Amino acid sequence: MKFAYRDDQLLVRDTIRAFVRSRIVPNADRWNEAGKFPMELLPELAALGLTGLAVPQEYGGAGLDAVTIAMLMEEFGAGDGSIGLTIAAHNSLCIGHLLIAASDEQKERWLPPLARGEYLGCWALTEPASGSDALNAQSRGRRDGDGYVIDGTKQFITNASVAGFAVVMAGAGERKLTAFGVMRGTPGFAAGKPEEKMGLHASDTAPLLLQGCRVPERDRIGRDGEAFDDVKKVLDRGRIGIGALAIGLGRASLEVAIRYAKERTQFGRAIAEFQMIQWKLARARTELDAARLLVHRAAALADAGRPFTDAASKAKLFASQAGTRAADASLQVLGGYGYLRDFPVERHLRDVRLMEIGEGTSEVQRIVIARDLLRAS
Repeated sequence: MKFAYRDDQLLVRDTIRAFVRSRIVPNADRWNEAGKFPMELLPELAALGLTGLAVPQEYGGAGLDAVTIAMLMEEFGAGDGSIGLTIAAHNSLCIGHLLIAASDEQKERWLPPLARGEYLGCWALTEPASGSDALNAQSRGRRDGDGYVIDGTKQFITNASVAGFAVVMAGAGERKLTAFGVMRGTPGFAAGKPEEKMGLHASDTAPLLLQGCRVPERDRIGRDGEAFDDVKKVLDRGRIGIGALAIGLGRASLEVAIRYAKERTQFGRAIAEFQMIQWKLARARTELDAARLLVHRAAALADAGRPFTDAASKAKLFASQAGTRAADASLQVLGGYGYLRDFPVERHLRDVRLMEIGEGTSEVQRIVIARDLLRAS
């Protein structure tokens, strides 16, 4: 599928790139050391339309297409993976589910405040005993009078502690899911202790605890017991964003390595002149460029209304691994300095590693790709 970037897409990308370089990059280390998402940044993100990327303009959003959003996610990955992941979970997962499955009345209630950045959103699928096997949910959303009561624990939820609204998937019988919209402050609904993670320290990750959480029927999203089909659609789009974040993290690492290689001298010359260093840089650049093409192809298919599940899995699989390899190679170019926190490459490497896990592990992506391949053969 052929596509070309429009002038408006490039303008939006360049505007966000400038914002990331002036506002995000200088503060990334400080925010990550603090270990929590900087809520003071939220109004600035909202002012740029970043809290309603795909939300139609009639609901107060930016109404951007998938290719443009992928371009923006790459820029945030190049600035700070934590901020990028926060934006991705809010837009691709929480809002993404509403765009796919919410009723018109629900969209009118929930989308405008989310798009305005009045609060962040989160998306609660994973549980302690069900990661890749999402249909093995132990939580339960049982009917009770004119609504539902939800009991259970959700695990590894991005934005859980800072979100004002959550889309929660609960078990609805054997291997069935029902989705609900739940506002922060609802009795029986609370976030647990934030997790201490290897990377992405400024991205909030915590469990969600639901104990007798009563939700009215009007807040059920989609049909009872049929949310899994919507979940798969949400994850397809989410994988495009994760792939773009991985490219950005790998790109940022490579840019540091290139500058360092030109300045660092050994044996009387810059190490950039050594073929072994050149090969590391060349491989990383080639793989990142190839990954970007895969990610943007998947996004373009989504924009065209064509099937893109297989393309999204290929993009996410390749981009996440390319980003990790680029960050690892860049750290090696820096040698001992790369292992220090004086340079951002060690943070990039810690951050990018999650991209091979979140929104479906690399193993799950291979299953999706193989199923499509064998079905078509």
